[in-house]
Order: sequence, then structure tokens, then C-alpha cells
Amino acid sequence: MELSFNSNDGAAVISIAGRLDTVTAPELDDYINARISGIETLTLDCAGLEYISSAGLRVLLRAHKKMSAGGSMKLINVGPIVSEIFEITGFNEILTIE
Repeated sequence: MELSFNSNDGAAVISIAGRLDTVTAPELDDYINARISGIETLTLDCAGLEYISSAGLRVLLRAHKKMSAGGSMKLINVGPIVSEIFEITGFNEILTIE
């Protein structure tokens, strides 16, 4: 998995590429937690995300809960495979997906 981060005036974008699974989910969790202090709007760019497992879904849910306490989070550029996983699990009803 590859991650990149850009921020500007309280808004941040984290781009995720590769597979978000049991092996890589802790890395994303740590990556997000290390960067969201002072961030009001978090955007996760999923253009390069090929797959997400239940471990990855848990990381997104935790990030969503943290951001909801004082800001917002959305996902963009979600591909069809990941979108189908969100629909099957009901995460499309929980997360803001554009």
C-alpha cells in the first residue's frame, strides 16, 4: 500500500493506493492518527485503492468517528470493486462517498 498526504488550511487529502487489508490496515490507522490533529476536513482519495477488507473498513470507521467529533470526512474516486464492498457491508450509508 502507498500513502500520500497533502494539507492546506485545515483540510487534508490522504491518497491510498494498493490493498487495504489485515496487513496494511494498521499502517493506515497510524498514518491517519499522526496527521489529523488540527484537520477539519479529511478527504480520502481512493483512486488507487484496489481492495478493502474488514480490517480496512474498521480503520475507515474509526477515522470517520474521530473526524465527526470536530470536522468531517469523505471518500472520493472510489472504484467499482471497493464501492461494491461498501454497498454489501452498508458502509455506503455510514460514510460520505463522492
